[in-house]
Amino acid sequence: MKDILLIPNIKVHHANALSSPYTIGFPAMTGWLGFMHALERKLKGSEFEAVKFTGIIISCLEFYLHTYKGRGDYVHSIVASSNPLDKAGKRPSFIEEARCDMEVTLAIECELGVLDYDKLTSFIDNTLHTMKIVSGDILSFKPSKHLEVDNDEPRGLTKYLMPGFCLVSRQSLMEEVMNEGMDAMDAMLEYLKVTTDIEVDENHRVSKSKPSRKESGWIVPIAVGYQGISELGLLKNTRDATTPHRFAESVVTLGEFKMPYHFENIDDMIWRYQAYQGDNLYLCKNNYSIKNEESKL
Repeated sequence: MKDILLIPNIKVHHANALSSPYTIGFPAMTGWLGFMHALERKLKGSEFEAVKFTGIIISCLEFYLHTYKGRGDYVHSIVASSNPLDKAGKRPSFIEEARCDMEVTLAIECELGVLDYDKLTSFIDNTLHTMKIVSGDILSFKPSKHLEVDNDEPRGLTKYLMPGFCLVSRQSLMEEVMNEGMDAMDAMLEYLKVTTDIEVDENHRVSKSKPSRKESGWIVPIAVGYQGISELGLLKNTRDATTPHRFAESVVTLGEFKMPYHFENIDDMIWRYQAYQGDNLYLCKNNYSIKNEESKL
């Protein structure tokens, strides 16, 4: 059995929509696991400091990206604020940051031990009012609850995640084509591009095929962690002078949004931190496999 802390229908305003250094959209997985880690740290010093959060499931119920596309425009523009104004009352120079509003339900895998579950959920509800999620403000949420769910019988959990979409890893798609010698960026674009065949007959009539992708499903690029690009060492003038420092760059791969009823076990939905193994990679890991796609329904 798994202990799950369920936080339903969280409405988040102005969250960071930089899903990777190259794309905007649903917030990066590093941000969601960062929220889980920050929430666990809030438990320190309380009667629940022995509670451990080991993984998280994100079900997206609604999502609104702050962009605008006028009539005749080829691309969308980011809708950004310019606050505060400068001394002359003009808009200051700034780097555009994509923002979004969304409603999500979070299910956090826990190691609880023996404790008062009602007290824990009450403490979590009070704590959430003081926090942010992926840089966004928490506007409202329904009371959290504790669930005990069998990993191989996920219906006790997925009914609370509907009618949303859970993001899972499809890194295996990129690995397949990269093993054939394709560059990583080209491998990603291979699964994101939309192909339409156009034919013009002798009468100059144009016929188009139905737009298609290499892989079916809602495939998106996602950032899942960082790769170190310098050696570990100490750096002057940092917040923590005792923790080793290194420069890193984002690791981007493919993910897929799937409705919760597709999953045959809970582990396929959960994102966890991958233990550092000395390979300069600091990653968020999900164990979804396409072989489990077919539903019992």
